[in-house]
Amino acid sequence: MKKIFKAIAIIIALSTLAVACVEDNVFVIPEDPNTENPEGGDENKGDGENSGEDDGGKDEPTPEPPTGNDYPNTSWAAGELDWVFDMNALPEIRISVTEEQWNALLMEFDRDSNTSEYIHCDAEFKSKGETHNFVDAGLRLRGNTSRRRPEGNGGEMHKRDNADWHHCHFMLNLRKYQKDDAHELHNVRKLHLKWHKDDSAYCRELYCYDLFRRYGIWTAAYSSYCRLWIHVEGDKEAAYYGVYEMIEAIDDKYVKKRKELFGDHKHNLWKCRWGANLNYNDIKGASVHFDDDSGASYTYELKSNIENFEAAKEQLYAFSKNLTHLEDQEFHDWIAKVCDVRLLLRTYAVNVVVGMWDDYWNNQNNYYIYFNSSDKENYKFFFIPFDYDNTLGTSSNCGVQSDSGSHNPLEWGNTDNSPLIGKILKYEDYRKIYVEALNELCDPAKGLFHYEASIARINRWHDMIRNYVNNDTEEDCKIEDYPAGWGNIHDYRILDANSPMNFFKVKAQSIPKN
Repeated sequence: MKKIFKAIAIIIALSTLAVACVEDNVFVIPEDPNTENPEGGDENKGDGENSGEDDGGKDEPTPEPPTGNDYPNTSWAAGELDWVFDMNALPEIRISVTEEQWNALLMEFDRDSNTSEYIHCDAEFKSKGETHNFVDAGLRLRGNTSRRRPEGNGGEMHKRDNADWHHCHFMLNLRKYQKDDAHELHNVRKLHLKWHKDDSAYCRELYCYDLFRRYGIWTAAYSSYCRLWIHVEGDKEAAYYGVYEMIEAIDDKYVKKRKELFGDHKHNLWKCRWGANLNYNDIKGASVHFDDDSGASYTYELKSNIENFEAAKEQLYAFSKNLTHLEDQEFHDWIAKVCDVRLLLRTYAVNVVVGMWDDYWNNQNNYYIYFNSSDKENYKFFFIPFDYDNTLGTSSNCGVQSDSGSHNPLEWGNTDNSPLIGKILKYEDYRKIYVEALNELCDPAKGLFHYEASIARINRWHDMIRNYVNNDTEEDCKIEDYPAGWGNIHDYRILDANSPMNFFKVKAQSIPKN
């Protein structure tokens, strides 16, 4: 029966992609913008039982990871983000929830599959010899078109000790209900728990965030692997969900941790979804709103400083107007005034080498922006990369692209629609920064994106997780070197150095030399 459901799911995914990206660029990617919500809620403590010691033979001792820090300029995160999100470790997360609360989550999904409602849970986090317990945390579902029911089919409640578990994305909010320091993990309060959807290689998104960090792109979220169990009260054993991604939430806490780098942390953070091209000709017709805790998906959604939404909106409009209408030397000098152009172009160089086609420039999607002042004209603007599972050879016919490996990095998207990057690259001094970054990333001596260093890095991660991917959902139980099945190019490989379709090699050949 499970095989039948999987076949149906594949057909639905292929059908979705077939209509997703058409000539007028009306596109909905089968993956998830993550909707964050302000904290709050009433008290209703969970069962407090952190079970799961026996998971059907899958709870083998975690291997000792290699040590060492490969990342530059991370002293600002030492002891906090670097400890929690350690790519050389494999933390264990056990979530315990009452049957009543779990059934409430299932019913809420049936009522509205895009629900942002939390349930109460307890959580245990084990890593590197430390155990942290959190009583009365919050758990909710995440995802857009990838959002799934974590158990059974519509209308079914929990089947004790006979559940039909499904992989899905979760948000674990340690401080949802209890606002104290005891409900933070090394100063981290939220964890995105994301299954490796459409990535049988178990590495694509984590590879990208890791590459951002190696290249000193401090605006990128932190991420790492973890293992996840969920125990519903009354079950004999916890359900082992397998190896998950664990990703830092981009919210006001994310900004505050980087306040010295941003310059200020109290201002305007926007989440930008499909259609967010920053083009002044379009922005006033787009949905621009603050996060109202409704679960609605706005094109531009203000995530912080929402009490000053009207001023933040006017600042966004003013930025968009200058971006769209200024030209020649006036634009050149203005963008240097309001933006760290070098950081922006180095960020985008990583974005392009990993083949992120579902992005700002090509598909008007999947990024955050932050203004470090609320002044309408005087601020610094920061571009924050986001959502990197459709990369490293998972390609699509979308926007101006048909091959994310060989497509020209200087023409990654339609600049007439999405002006930010392409317009900057019209200037020789700025284009030089971008092209030098592309070549630096592919330089064998740097050990960044070059195929030998990349394959070795991924193989090391696979050695750490391989024995733990088999799980109780009976989904994604094997590591395989294939892009997503719904993609338009199925021959890309990332671990076979001899393949003519090795993505790292194909991408390096597309990089301009000057």
